[in-house]
Amino acid sequence: MHAVPQHWERPRARQFTAPFPLQEVDWEVELAVVIGKKGKHIKATDAMAYVAGFTVAHDVSARDWQMRRNGRQWLLGKTFDTFCPLGPALVTKDSVADPHNLKICCRVNGEVVQSSNTSQMVFKTEELIAWVSQFVTLYPGDIILTGTPPGVGVFRKPPVFLKKGDEVQCEIEELGVIINKVV
Repeated sequence: MHAVPQHWERPRARQFTAPFPLQEVDWEVELAVVIGKKGKHIKATDAMAYVAGFTVAHDVSARDWQMRRNGRQWLLGKTFDTFCPLGPALVTKDSVADPHNLKICCRVNGEVVQSSNTSQMVFKTEELIAWVSQFVTLYPGDIILTGTPPGVGVFRKPPVFLKKGDEVQCEIEELGVIINKVV
């Protein structure tokens, strides 16, 4: 799970910048849950009533900031401008048959690097909403990312990272695909 501040510009697709001196920029495809109404201390059994819909998240991660420069604090490695493009559209919750059974895939330059199903998520959407809402009030438009499947570059042997010119396709069944280029 990861926080996306409400005031950020969230590019729908196209390109993202890997700012200098970042050297270990990684890909992650994730299911993004978009909150539809204000709530605090939400019970898991009531959580879906607070969901407006779902979209695809390309959770760009600067591993050098996460692993070595920042005391292993994950959030700052995900907060650079243009990171976390979303899209291609908000799909209402009523239009998604089962958010916990969707094929999820990421390709880098056409090669499949992540392939799984949202049924493999560690925590269900309802559990995440209940957990987060214990600490912060959720507002319409807030976004909760649900985690990424295996296959990210940092854990490959040897590690693989994005470079300028790479094209990343993030796709989730029923939600669509976003294509982003590293500039």
